[in-house]
Parts: sequence; C-alpha cells; structure tokens
Amino acid sequence: MPLLYTIGKLTVAPTLRLAFRPTVEGLEHVPEIGGAVFAGNHLSVADELFLGTVVPRHLAFWAKSEYFKGTGVKGAISKFVLTGLGAIPVERAGGRAALSAFDAAIPALKGGDLVVVYPEGTRSPDGKLYRGRTGAARLAISAGVPIIPVGMIGTDKAQPIGARVPRPGTAKITVRFGKPLDFTGRPDDRASLRQMTDEVMSEIQKLTGQEYVPRYAPPRAHPDPTRDA
Repeated sequence: MPLLYTIGKLTVAPTLRLAFRPTVEGLEHVPEIGGAVFAGNHLSVADELFLGTVVPRHLAFWAKSEYFKGTGVKGAISKFVLTGLGAIPVERAGGRAALSAFDAAIPALKGGDLVVVYPEGTRSPDGKLYRGRTGAARLAISAGVPIIPVGMIGTDKAQPIGARVPRPGTAKITVRFGKPLDFTGRPDDRASLRQMTDEVMSEIQKLTGQEYVPRYAPPRAHPDPTRDA
C-alpha cells in the first residue's frame, strides 16, 4: 500500500468513520487478495473518500492527468499527493493518449491491485443512475479479473456538487458491495462489452435503488475518454 494511502487510512479514514458512521453492506464480497475492478455509481467527489475508508485494501483511482502536470507549488503538491496515493492518470484528449490509463491499470490489476471505475463517466447531475460506459468491462476482460458492483448512497447530500468537504450531520452514508461478476471467457467485441456493462449497471441499480436513465449522463466539462462506448 502506498505510503500516503497508508497515512490516510490511519488519519482521514478514522475521522470519517467517527463523523459519519457509514453503514457498510456486502464487504464480504471484497476479495482479501487478488485484483478486481470496482464499478460504482458516482454521486459526489466524496465517493472516493468513503469507499477508501471502508475498504481495507488499497484502491487505485483514475485521476485527470492535469492533476499530475500542474505548475508551481500547487501543481507540485497535487502531483506528489496523487502519485503517493497510487492514482492512475487519465488523459482527457482522447485517442492513443487516453488509453494510457488502461496501460497502467491492467498491470496493476494483474498484480493483484483493486482499480475503481465509475462507468457513468461523470458525477450524476440529479441523483439518477445513467447508462454506463464500457471501460470497466474492458478492464475486467483484459486483466482477467472480476467486477465488483458498488452502490453509494447519501454522498451527494454529505458533499453536494460545489461543496469543498463532506459535512457531518447532513446525510446517512451507506456503501453496498454486490457479488463479483465474472466475465471470464466472454468476447470483447463492442456488442458483448455493451451487454456486460448493462449487466453491471443493473447490479448497481439494485444496490442503490436509483432511477435508471438509459442514456449517457450529460458531460460536466470533459467526459472521460477511457470510459467510452
């Protein structure tokens, strides 16, 4: 586990558990060893914080490559923190550069790490669950690992869009893990990836109870090209 991630587990995680007392369901579905793709709904930037708080293992999150390339003191700190947390940079420009996130994530998964992907590609603008993009399925098939559906509830109330930090006392946080989905042996053509992704989104919807919208969520600024299809 990266050093900064370990420090966060010893400091930030206990603070969040004490302040919010999140409910965790299905933690037995998180493997003690071996790689897996976590595919969850995305309501708030707090999703990463609470997911990292309740999962005892290291989670590798994808982060915009801009955060690794900033200049000055702020840019240096951002790069230092994200690198220290074991984050995977994602290029937003598209094309071959965008695939670098897959190039980094696949060896991590094969090496036994856990990688978090948000199939909707962006935070939900209204609390609904939108159609998933196929990045999670692509990763799972390429690395030969299962997908674990994740349902986050209440994080959009604890830290709504625009809020700088989660606010205690504003919401009950629940994190639910579904049974691993094993797509071993499934083809990786476009139609198959679409079907697998729809299966994943169906399982997420069962965990959260969100209203499902069968179209992609409207992009905030720059949609994540690694979660295409």
